[in-house]
Amino acid sequence: MSKHSEFLWYIPNDVRAGHRGDSAVDNHNSLDTLTSHAKALEEHGWKGALIGTGWGRPDTFTVAASLAARTTSFEPLIAIRPGYWRAANFASAAATLDHLTGGRVRINIVSGKDNLAAYGDSEGDQAHRYARTKEFMRLVRRLWTEENVTSAGDHFRVAESTVVPRIEVRGNRRHPKFYFGGASEAAERVAATEADVQLFWGEPLEGVRERIGRLKGLSRALDRDLPPLEFGLRITTLVRDTTDEAWADAEAKVAEMARSKGTGWHDHQRVLAVGQQRLLALYERGDVLDDNLYAAPGKFGGGGAGTTWLVGSPADVARSLRKYQDLGITHFVLSDTPYLSEIKRQGDQLLPLLRD
Repeated sequence: MSKHSEFLWYIPNDVRAGHRGDSAVDNHNSLDTLTSHAKALEEHGWKGALIGTGWGRPDTFTVAASLAARTTSFEPLIAIRPGYWRAANFASAAATLDHLTGGRVRINIVSGKDNLAAYGDSEGDQAHRYARTKEFMRLVRRLWTEENVTSAGDHFRVAESTVVPRIEVRGNRRHPKFYFGGASEAAERVAATEADVQLFWGEPLEGVRERIGRLKGLSRALDRDLPPLEFGLRITTLVRDTTDEAWADAEAKVAEMARSKGTGWHDHQRVLAVGQQRLLALYERGDVLDDNLYAAPGKFGGGGAGTTWLVGSPADVARSLRKYQDLGITHFVLSDTPYLSEIKRQGDQLLPLLRD
């Protein structure tokens, strides 16, 4: 696989133990426990990790800043929501953390539904939501790359605004990258013009190929004025020493999901976005798609990256990830539970096969 591909993990950011089949232990979300994950990522070949967001979870930016302070190379992919943050406040906070960490910040912009009233936000229909997201991303990027910014948009206004400290240009990196998801037409139009990396859930290869082609076409049609859009994959990778062992464990996990009615797996189920609907419909095409994309978890809710799994030996899963890379995927956000032990297993057994 290309040396330019990057591999991140996922750190659960949840007050409830047992997320997606993880070990339910005391202090699962303490700073010491989460730091052990971040340090294991550094030690086992990972670039960093996605840290999720949502009202009713620990504040994502605070968690990311705490983990960055306890590590040396770990790069947090910080999920944030326009509306929870004002554009200038966020630009300043992220620039500060980027400065303090020597350029380790990445940002995942989330526009899906949330408990807005709980933190005093409100929004209109889908068109309004994505218009605000687009304006947020454009303004934050300007605040990171320009000085004395004045902007009077429909959703955010600033006058003579200069964020300090300034974002330091590091090679081709002008500022933290914006990762973005979403499969609706409105979301794809925002991605095509404003995102740096479009993240896909674990769809079959043909679906990802089709979406990459459409997004490239949209970028041209909408006169994108940024560097070319990059693409990423967020997926569960269930890796065991042998193919048979992996499938036995995968089927046992799905059996437990069926028994518990998907308890602990429903963090994307409150409102079904277009991308989540696409994932949940996949099991209707069969339990196993492509070579080893396991769609059966979707029968019991799954939830985001927990809806489809790549299952197999390290060689099996590496072979499948290479096929996504051949389509143009260069950013991979992987995970499986128990999170900590799988950081080590997959870092030691899977990642070396993807870097030769």
